[in-house]
Amino acid sequence: MSVLAMKRVLICSTKQNRKGILETLQRAGAVEIVRNDALQDEIFTRQDTSSAKAIFQKNASLVNQAIGILEEHAPEQKGMLDSLAGRKELTVAEYERKVKDRDESIAACNEIIALEKEYAEALADVPKLEAQLVALEPWLNYDLPLDYPGTKKTSVFVGTLPGYQTLADVTTKLAELAPEVENVEVQLISQTPQLTYVFIVCLRRDAEAISDALHKMNFAKPPLEKLNPKEATEQITREIEKSKKKAEEVSLKIAAFVPRRDDFKFASDYFTMRVDKYEVLGGLDQSNHTFLLEGYVPAVKAKKLEDLITTKFDAVVEFSDPTEEEDTPVLLKNNGFTAPVETVVESYSLPSKGEIDPSFLVSLFYYVLFGMMLGDAGYGLIIALATGICLLKFKGMEKGMKKTLTMFFFCGVSTAIWGVIFGSFFGDTVNVVASTFFNRPDVTVKALWFEPINEPMRMMAFCFLVGLIHLFTGLGAKLYELLKAGKVLDAIYDVVFWYMLVGGAVIYLLSMPMITNMLAITWLMPANVAKIASYVAIVGAIGIILTGGRDSKNWGIRIAKGLYSFYGITSYLSDVLSYSRLLALGLATSVIASVFNKMGSMGGSGIVGVIMFILVFLVGQTLNLLINLLGAYVHTNRLQFVEFFGKFYEGGGRAFEPFTENTKYFKIKEDM
Repeated sequence: MSVLAMKRVLICSTKQNRKGILETLQRAGAVEIVRNDALQDEIFTRQDTSSAKAIFQKNASLVNQAIGILEEHAPEQKGMLDSLAGRKELTVAEYERKVKDRDESIAACNEIIALEKEYAEALADVPKLEAQLVALEPWLNYDLPLDYPGTKKTSVFVGTLPGYQTLADVTTKLAELAPEVENVEVQLISQTPQLTYVFIVCLRRDAEAISDALHKMNFAKPPLEKLNPKEATEQITREIEKSKKKAEEVSLKIAAFVPRRDDFKFASDYFTMRVDKYEVLGGLDQSNHTFLLEGYVPAVKAKKLEDLITTKFDAVVEFSDPTEEEDTPVLLKNNGFTAPVETVVESYSLPSKGEIDPSFLVSLFYYVLFGMMLGDAGYGLIIALATGICLLKFKGMEKGMKKTLTMFFFCGVSTAIWGVIFGSFFGDTVNVVASTFFNRPDVTVKALWFEPINEPMRMMAFCFLVGLIHLFTGLGAKLYELLKAGKVLDAIYDVVFWYMLVGGAVIYLLSMPMITNMLAITWLMPANVAKIASYVAIVGAIGIILTGGRDSKNWGIRIAKGLYSFYGITSYLSDVLSYSRLLALGLATSVIASVFNKMGSMGGSGIVGVIMFILVFLVGQTLNLLINLLGAYVHTNRLQFVEFFGKFYEGGGRAFEPFTENTKYFKIKEDM
């Protein structure tokens, strides 16, 4: 377990090497670049890169827009797990070769965007035309143009009346409103609950009277069409088909750019990298002919960085140790077993100056606690196999995802081991299958140690023991930090006395039959050992009271603070009780699994019973695994963050953030 030592690096070179050095550093991803405002004077200034950044941002946005359009018209075929594959790796030579095609990619992206505009225009009229078809549908039985005015001697009124009306309703209403009109012909074209479509003919001399009557009846004219409804419908249908065909042709033109999809992705990454590079460039201190770059680099990479820069460029690279006052970034380095839980530590906080990297200690307990909470061999095998296959299949997986899957792989192995210890394999599946379908109730998975579901108090005692070990390990880490810092007395006051108090109290409690019977412990601590333990606890308590307020010179205040510190014994009680969640979650997993097995076996031993069992088993066990997997993850983190870290760890460190390629599709391999 270690926090990598950092070196402060200063790179000085001529301005003509700026681009090459920055691109090399970006690909290497090993240097966190910082601004040194103290160098601002008449010689060293900073360049305004905002206009160049704006151009690159515009290009990146344009390319991303084109990629999105291409994805709509020709979706990329991806498997469910392809996202685990990570970014495609390019060598520096491949990168430089692809850079030469960036202008062609921009031109192609502009063409795609223009085609998309043409595609949208082709389809723009379709909704409007389809609405016209809907409006014409009630008129399909009418064989004259909707704007037909009539003949020399007759006038025609074509339109709609509100609501559902019969022929009698219309004629009666017209007669009431225009009694002077004797000759009027009314035909119903169609009817809906909302509208009645009518065709009315009258003599031209009566047109005004009929028009006034229809106005009072809320008569509305239809959209004027020079063709009859059937002809208009056919014409509109042809127009819709023409627009759709044109849109389809344009879509095919867009899809023809599929072979260049990777070029567009590279262009997107390239311009994104350029934006980041010019952001850094704007913070560099530059004179007329030279520039300075300062930052932090892990000490283990310092020599390689110097070789990388000085062999490629005419530059000076100097290293120095950061001062105590500097806000030095933190980077963790651990082995393959411990590194996966670095994400857990980082999600809480990175270690600050003087603190140890707790990742190794976290890993020792994280896998154990997670396995105890899930505690089923079947579930553990599924988790380990699923994550293991993904890790083997996708070698180029992103670092963060790889850490997470590796962590769950070890959690799955631990879960399987605890499942064997506690005799749980998908609950009691083996026993249920044997008794239900083979009439062999004697066949079962024997626990290597004991079954928590049958001996819950024994499991409770074991959980408390694990909790005490976990808490005492946290205290041990604090002891190590204090001794490492040369604070021997503080180590005695703040750690040893608590070991004496809590450890002595626990040993003394184990000599009491009431406690051992409650926890199903079959042995008692010998009386002489318990007596010694009680004295040790008393000495620890007195030590805490006398030293807990040692920062105060007034003895009254010092004792008061010491008593308050001694009151912290209650937090140890609550911390130990928190580990009962190991029992609760472990029992929940087993009980729920057994309930689903019981439900599945209710169908009997016939074919129907077999099918029912398989269905209930698959659905039930999957739900149980997902729910309790989430519970185990959340509560394992909680035990680390609250109970364990609360004993020694403060955090507050700043993460190492190197100048690197924040790309989406490709990563460039720079030999470091």
